[in-house]
Amino acid sequence: PLCLVVVISFFDYQTYDILIPDFVTFNYEDVFTSNVTYATYLITLKFCVIVWAITAVLGFFVAYFLAFHVHSLRAQIALFLVCTIPFWTSIVIRMISWIPLLGRNGLVNDALIAAGVVSEPQEWLLYSEFAVVLGYVHLYTLFMVVPIFNSMLRIDKALIEAATDAGAGTWQ
Repeated sequence: PLCLVVVISFFDYQTYDILIPDFVTFNYEDVFTSNVTYATYLITLKFCVIVWAITAVLGFFVAYFLAFHVHSLRAQIALFLVCTIPFWTSIVIRMISWIPLLGRNGLVNDALIAAGVVSEPQEWLLYSEFAVVLGYVHLYTLFMVVPIFNSMLRIDKALIEAATDAGAGTWQ
């Protein structure tokens, strides 16, 4: 299928018509000379960096809590399974479920108005860059938690105790 896509990408076309077998390069010229393409790549890169940073921080702290503050293996497994519960539903359903929460008449807007923080519903909560980042963070945080948690479980507890006995602080 990938080879077929590459071959067809060099075909000529007419708007809303069938592809014309031909070897043309203007398809690639349009992609690489368009400012829209570069803007799209930059926005995508921005979202990637922001989501990666947030999921790295969240994933680290969740994994750290599970690995070092929950001492019972049974409790670790139970809390880890609680983290996986959202994966029992479809990605589409999980993304659509943000609408009643962040929408114009959603729970967040109702709470902000009731608390007197804002006087009218906030439109930036949904269908915005904030919502995109929030959705991706919701979607990918567990994929950050799992490898960090597995790595932290492999750290020998005796090493941590020896470091504490040698005078190492919490962050060290």
